[in-house]
Amino acid sequence: MEAYTGFAQVYDTFMDNTPYEEWCDYLMELLKKYDDKGRVTSTGTETDDITRENLKQERNVILDLGCGTGSLTELLARRGYDMIGIDNAQEMIRIAMDKRTQSGLDILYLLQDMRELELYGTVGAVVSICDSVNYLLEEEDIIQTFRLVNNYLYPGGLFVFDFNTVYKYKEVIGDVTIAENREECSFIWENYYHKAEEVNEYDLTIFVQDEKEADTYRRFQETHYQRGYCLEQIKDYLQRAGLIFLEAIDADTHAEVTDVSERIYIVARENGK
Repeated sequence: MEAYTGFAQVYDTFMDNTPYEEWCDYLMELLKKYDDKGRVTSTGTETDDITRENLKQERNVILDLGCGTGSLTELLARRGYDMIGIDNAQEMIRIAMDKRTQSGLDILYLLQDMRELELYGTVGAVVSICDSVNYLLEEEDIIQTFRLVNNYLYPGGLFVFDFNTVYKYKEVIGDVTIAENREECSFIWENYYHKAEEVNEYDLTIFVQDEKEADTYRRFQETHYQRGYCLEQIKDYLQRAGLIFLEAIDADTHAEVTDVSERIYIVARENGK
């Protein structure tokens, strides 16, 4: 599971057309649709009242798993949620923290691998958007991550994430080269689809203008891998991890999933520890 390095510096530049606001609004719709008050019962004792108050606060906490540079994390924080952002790329977390300094929002950022997720308590919901799950290449890794999500979810809490399908990698972007040129930076994104493993390899070459010498561009190269999944695989992994599958939605149309869905939203619920 490779972390972004050089690409982190220009990530927001090349993602400037990403509809983060729309994604945030739709996430909130899903969270409200499946909202659950939890399974905590009251015995009327002072200790129980304190416990319920603590859990009430935890219900408002959302973990952004694979938060990147914190664009979505910031939007959710502005909507009133207490946010935690986790990513395994140090440069991405650094940029997210710079944004936090500028916005003044109270967001906790942690440098962690999602396969080794560790929190101080439970959270009301976990979200993971923009194909972070696809970086988990092995079955045991994705199941382990889902188990950890279930472990850190508040009773009845929600897990909302997206993933790119096998169809997208195989039929849409596999073996396609994408290039974009901006005034201060440019990149070449070469995709290679490995059919047997259902893994998409992409080689990134990035050119970034030197801050001191405008005629000089620094070159970065990095390679990343993403595995495509089908809906039935994801449902199986959720069940084996102890989570309850609730709904699958085509992320582009917000309609039912089809054989040509490229990205799919999943909603799942915590199901006991």
